[in-house]
Amino acid sequence: MLNILVCDDDKEIVDAIEIYLVQEGYNVLKAYDGVQAMEILQEQDVHLLIIDIMMPRLDGIHATLKIRETSSIPIIMLSAKTEDADKILGLNIGADDYVAKPFNPLELVARVKSQLRRYTELGNITEESSNVFKAGDLVINDDLKEVMVDGNAVKMTPIEYNILLLLVKNQGKVFSINQIYESIWNEDAIGADNTVAVHIRHIREKIEINPKEPKYLKVVWGIGYKIEKI
Repeated sequence: MLNILVCDDDKEIVDAIEIYLVQEGYNVLKAYDGVQAMEILQEQDVHLLIIDIMMPRLDGIHATLKIRETSSIPIIMLSAKTEDADKILGLNIGADDYVAKPFNPLELVARVKSQLRRYTELGNITEESSNVFKAGDLVINDDLKEVMVDGNAVKMTPIEYNILLLLVKNQGKVFSINQIYESIWNEDAIGADNTVAVHIRHIREKIEINPKEPKYLKVVWGIGYKIEKI
């Protein structure tokens, strides 16, 4: 059974989320601030974290920053619709997705399933085939779910990995923001611009020597993004 950690200082929200996740067969761990969440992550095997941005003691932004130092588990942030800047910041430091409050619990469950599917797929190694994709010194081994740049391993979240894999497998092809969003999130690209842009920026910071003058991940102004053929 997969463990999902739900962290929000509003206990009613935590309990409501728990009801829906338990119905889907997940085990729910509960925390009410970032400090409690960090303690549970150290003690338990957690497969996905749902965390609110605004909380006492340790908020969701700083908790995510600490978690990303050691873990690549999927993180879904909860935030009020008025906290757009915090949403972007959260994605920029490693959150995989966010859901605005008030939210539809069924939508949240769907996003949980999608993130867990990507995360578990990243852990599956198949021995039947070797899928290695290269763009110069950027190498993705899709059997090992491993990204190497100049011989150095690069740690990525599941979303970052899937975006980069999509672009590297289609070198030279330009993907619009909507195409990237619909391919990776498997849903209509409504308000996808900021979400995709933040993940692209984060990928660049990991694979480029100078993200402002990228060698690999290029923007085609007014159209979208591509991995340059090298």
